Amino acid sequence: MPTPTHLRLRTEDPANLLWPFVGLFLEHLSQGRYHETRRRKYIASTLHFGDWLRARRIAPENIDEKCIRRFLSEHGSGCTCTYKTPSSPIIMRAALNNLLRVLRAKSLIGSPTPNAVETELSRFSSMLAEVWGLSPETRRQRCNVIRRLLAGKRDDGRTVLGNLNPSHLRAFIMGDERRKPATIRNIASAVRCYLRYRALLGDDIHHLQRAIPTPSFKPALELPRGLTPIELEQLLCASTTEGQTCKRAHAILRCLADLGLRTLEVTRLTLDDIDWQNGLVRVPTVKARRSDIMPLPAVTGEAIANYLVPERPATDCREVFVRHIAPIGEPIGRRAVQRSLHKAYQRLGWNRTRVHILRHTIASKLVNDAVPLKQVADVMRHRSVVTTAGYVRVDQARLSAVALPWPGDNS
Repeated sequence: MPTPTHLRLRTEDPANLLWPFVGLFLEHLSQGRYHETRRRKYIASTLHFGDWLRARRIAPENIDEKCIRRFLSEHGSGCTCTYKTPSSPIIMRAALNNLLRVLRAKSLIGSPTPNAVETELSRFSSMLAEVWGLSPETRRQRCNVIRRLLAGKRDDGRTVLGNLNPSHLRAFIMGDERRKPATIRNIASAVRCYLRYRALLGDDIHHLQRAIPTPSFKPALELPRGLTPIELEQLLCASTTEGQTCKRAHAILRCLADLGLRTLEVTRLTLDDIDWQNGLVRVPTVKARRSDIMPLPAVTGEAIANYLVPERPATDCREVFVRHIAPIGEPIGRRAVQRSLHKAYQRLGWNRTRVHILRHTIASKLVNDAVPLKQVADVMRHRSVVTTAGYVRVDQARLSAVALPWPGDNS
């Protein structure tokens, strides 16, 4: 018995305001290899949005993020339409954001005009790249800080530095009392960098510079501890036991544990970076505009090869690790790397969340094996041995456990 029309998702409606764009949207979803069920939900959400646009007399060329937010808040949660629509706001938001990207990519609607703050951040980011040579991730983090700082600080379409005063600047950096000193230092560093940029443009920033707090740096009371060899072996075994992407998870953990890669370095590793014949790998560092050549351990290369051949989806993408859900074949993000490790923690029943612990593990092992500090710094890809020195501070608790009694001491 066929399902009644009012109980099926509506995926066809030639009279709908957005129907002319459904074909392009379907092509985009097909290229991303979205599942058929997800495609039906996205098209139904699009037609639902089209009905709302017609009722509000909003033309398709005026669609933007603000319009989507208004639809979701006014109509999406309290829908009284007679036909079936996707009930999840998350699904509808994802569908309409994808639709917006498709329409802008095809120049069917205009791109949003950048406001004064975004224009300022674009220039600031260019200066960070061209003059100071900072990596894209560092530029992104600093621009995010300055975006929050400049919120509302504009006049007639221009950002006005005069609207910033020392008390506001200090309150912004210090935040609430729960903010950690390391966070304060990072925010202060971004603000200090921005003020240097404004000084190069001719602004007087001395009164603002003096307001930037400088929290004292206190080394951690405890040494950064890594995993024991037994714990590391358990973790690597746990990454191969379950899941449709277990080979990808195991290869990711091998890159973290054997090469000491950072999360973003794993996501940016490409097929062209691996020299299989000579057993080398080029690591595209995220800290600066350079790459480092490292030996590729046999177990790491085997784990990557086991992922590439049977499990990695067919794709033109050159990144080693790609998505297994729509859009299939696109490079993974840092969250996918973190989830791979977190799932292994959960299978072992460990109350851990840190990814960086694997870098501590490899550094601690090298230090305990009496490897010279300069060589440890090379493996960790630290530009200064001062950074590496944090791994070789004296651990009083461990030292006392192996201390010999003083000659003649009978106590």
